[in-house]
Amino acid sequence: MIEQARTDLSLTPVVRALRLCLHLMVAALLALAAVRALADGAPDAPAVLATAVVLLALYVLGPALLRARTFAAVVLWLTTVVAVWLVLLALTQDGVWLAFPLFFVELHLLPARWALPTVAASTAAAIAGFAWHTHTLGVGTVIGPVLGAAVAVAVVFGYQALYRESEQRRRLIEELTAARSELAAAERAAGVLAERERLAREIHDTLAQGLSSIQLLLRAAERAVPGRPETALGHIRQARTAAVDNLAEARRFVRALSPPDLEAGSLPAALERLCAATARTSGLAVHCQVSGAPTPLPTPHEVALLRIAQSALANTVQHAAADRVELTLSYMDTEVALDVVDDGGGFVPAEVPPPGSAAAGGSGFGLAAMRARARALQGTLAVESAPGEGTALAVTLPCPDPSAAPETAQGAAP
Repeated sequence: MIEQARTDLSLTPVVRALRLCLHLMVAALLALAAVRALADGAPDAPAVLATAVVLLALYVLGPALLRARTFAAVVLWLTTVVAVWLVLLALTQDGVWLAFPLFFVELHLLPARWALPTVAASTAAAIAGFAWHTHTLGVGTVIGPVLGAAVAVAVVFGYQALYRESEQRRRLIEELTAARSELAAAERAAGVLAERERLAREIHDTLAQGLSSIQLLLRAAERAVPGRPETALGHIRQARTAAVDNLAEARRFVRALSPPDLEAGSLPAALERLCAATARTSGLAVHCQVSGAPTPLPTPHEVALLRIAQSALANTVQHAAADRVELTLSYMDTEVALDVVDDGGGFVPAEVPPPGSAAAGGSGFGLAAMRARARALQGTLAVESAPGEGTALAVTLPCPDPSAAPETAQGAAP
């Protein structure tokens, strides 16, 4: 992990620039030491030149030799470089200037627990070499290398700390970006599910019920064809009308528009037309009555009540084997209620299988869709039934503020 972090850090633009400067510094200091030895005519000038060339060659070959970046290779190369530097330091006091770039090399290549002692030893060697050449050990002799080592340690460790903080922020930004993407995906999925649920409710309460009515009418026409052609023709006309109405409903709910019955009049009038159509196609005695003074309701409330009434009457026609159905719309001070009561065979509500399950035979969406509609408007739906005792369905929706209801209804209208 440490080696990987060091590799990543070495690839940053700032470190690349600093490394280039470091290479140039090493080359310049070695050239300075060799030129000064030759210029002074020192007897060991050839040895100084040879040592500088060897040290420069080792330094230049370092990146290729350390390509594997194993700890053993680093230690071997660094030990060789330091050993040659000590030879140069023994030959000329100008070798002390190379201690400063060596500090950076040691701090960069070695872990902290090894780098700090190595830098301290190099500092001591630089002080000792310079003091041996000058035969003095003053404050300046000690302060110079120590200050250079301190600056190198502060620069390297400070940059590493800044790099770690920058990496933490980068990872945090990546996590936040990923979390935002996941949240957006979840919102899209929730929107898709909500739209799918809306379409499922609309299909069940409109197309599915209309197709069932068309099927019943066509069966009645089929039975009447041999002896009562006029009756059969009437059933076929009703089926055609139902097909046209359902086509209009399909186009409207795909565009999320209001049902045509509500666009043509009020909710009580739409319920009366629904009861009359159900009685005409099914032969049941369907009665509709309104209790209380009708008040304007928001379009979502009227759509929900109409769709629930459609689904309840369709369930009665298909499953209840009833003779009579009573539909009552009640306007109260703070809420509106819809009751649908039949005298059919009844059932046990607790034993109704979940929608779409194998036990439901692919059906069972009616009650679930009605409950979902009521729940979406903070309302409640209750079903009371027992075998042989008929069924009573009651949905209650809270009424919004009367002063805001007309505006809401108008704003929700297409």
